[in-house]
Amino acid sequence: MIPSVNDEGSRTIGLLAYLFGPGKHEEHVDPHLVASFDSMCPDPGRDPNTTLKELQQLLDQPVMALAEHARPAKHVWHTSVRADPGDRTLSDEEWAVIASRIVAATGIDPGEGQSGCRWVAVRHADDHIHIVATLVTEDGHRPDDYRSGARAQAEARIIETEFGLHQVAPGDGTAAQRPTSAERHKAKRQGRERTAREELRESVRRAVTGARSEEEFFGRLAAAGLLIRKREAPSGDLIGYKVALPDDRNKDGEPVFYPGARLAPDLSLPRIRERWSADPDQVPSPDTPGSASPNSPSAARRRTATAAWVAIEVVERGDDAVAAAYIAATGEVLDALAKTSAAHTRNELRDAAFAFERASRSHVRAIRGHDRALRQAARDLVHGGPALGRGEDGATTAMAIDMLFFLITAAAHWHARKGHAQQAEAATRAAQHLRNAYQPAAVQPLGVLYQRGRRLGRPVLQRQTKLLRETLPDLAEQILAESGWYALAATIAEAEAAGHDSAALLSDAVESRELGTADSVSDVLVWRLRRRADLPADATGIPKHRTVKNPATVRPEAARTTPSGRRFSAEAPGNTR
Repeated sequence: MIPSVNDEGSRTIGLLAYLFGPGKHEEHVDPHLVASFDSMCPDPGRDPNTTLKELQQLLDQPVMALAEHARPAKHVWHTSVRADPGDRTLSDEEWAVIASRIVAATGIDPGEGQSGCRWVAVRHADDHIHIVATLVTEDGHRPDDYRSGARAQAEARIIETEFGLHQVAPGDGTAAQRPTSAERHKAKRQGRERTAREELRESVRRAVTGARSEEEFFGRLAAAGLLIRKREAPSGDLIGYKVALPDDRNKDGEPVFYPGARLAPDLSLPRIRERWSADPDQVPSPDTPGSASPNSPSAARRRTATAAWVAIEVVERGDDAVAAAYIAATGEVLDALAKTSAAHTRNELRDAAFAFERASRSHVRAIRGHDRALRQAARDLVHGGPALGRGEDGATTAMAIDMLFFLITAAAHWHARKGHAQQAEAATRAAQHLRNAYQPAAVQPLGVLYQRGRRLGRPVLQRQTKLLRETLPDLAEQILAESGWYALAATIAEAEAAGHDSAALLSDAVESRELGTADSVSDVLVWRLRRRADLPADATGIPKHRTVKNPATVRPEAARTTPSGRRFSAEAPGNTR
């Protein structure tokens, strides 16, 4: 149940006319009162002898009783209270109880002998009511409605439990503004999947991703086709901006502009500048072993996997302010990955980025600068261009998604420990979308490794089985029972051929990060070993038969990568997470 307290207004009659009218798109059905301050208010919706003017005068009476100079300029308080789409249809009597509890909790009409304001609750749809009050109490004072929005939310959480309704995770005031009913109806009428506000928020987030200057940021906004208005101080300094979709117009045919701060708290120009101020001078990203070009999509994805791996440790064990910066930057990486991924993963990655947006903000203020590696990774993804979705590009996409899944899971745990319920829930939803995106990305490269492992000679598999039991005695039998064991066996063979100590790689890969959330430990270790050993993510270019050096003669290597957690079936090698 979501109470949404609106800005205070000055015309009671105008709001009543809208609530009792047909709505902007004939969406209001049977408008009528379900409750009021004295249970005896005239109802223009059900009584043909009652007018809106009479109801307005009754509500405004305490206001008009004041001397003209003492009347508040804006005296109309208005909130809607909306049930979840999955909730049962509440009766008028139930909505009446809810309305009375909301006005009591917010201080509009506290009851218990205290003087309250005059108010009515109007119902014109099955799933919500509107509460209208005038902000002068019966004894001529301003009500104690400080932080009425937060108080309404707190009461709604209690009502949900008592009425058996969907329980909304409590917020902390850092969420982006929800689309209004009018915006939702407009989007539906125009055939949009999301409202203009939501589309603009996503476009601006993508423009911010990896940007390092105002010029680059506004250039990206223009390239995305958005209309831009910049706000300047008298000195000529830029202090803000607004954006609009070219085809989103008001009744006068003018573009509907939204300030950055109204899209999301961290999209105001001052908050965006905080990211730029912490960025170092631009330097080319180093080349990545196994990639043809330092600016290729596959190289960018490998660097993303590496940055995510480091970030997991920080989020799990680092300072809160630094962890908050890493979590915020993770949102940029998701936006960049969604923007540059192939069609078969793009929608799920886009949904992951959309969901994680809520998890990127909290009251823990991020200290920028520590998140440079992730922001650089986001920039590399954007400048690396779109991935083809096959070969090395497709395999490194799977690797990056795998690492990001565990980073976002770590973010969900961090938010949960801090009591950030909405953020933890959002991160969990984003992680599920990443699971879904991983499946089509990983099928081909893991399928190739699976077949390669099945073709390894029996002596090689026996030796690797012995290695596994000696190195990872607690996990060996579980790994050997997984069909993913063959992909891991192929990876170990390649690592040894490249001169690595496979025992050291396996030991460090298990010790470095937890495996409790993995569905398939063998799959986890495949990506950890391939990244650390600098093996190409796509094994299709590796010769089928390579001379394996004696592991006793090669140098140990520390293996560090991130967790995975995918299971693929023997019938169709790939992922069935």
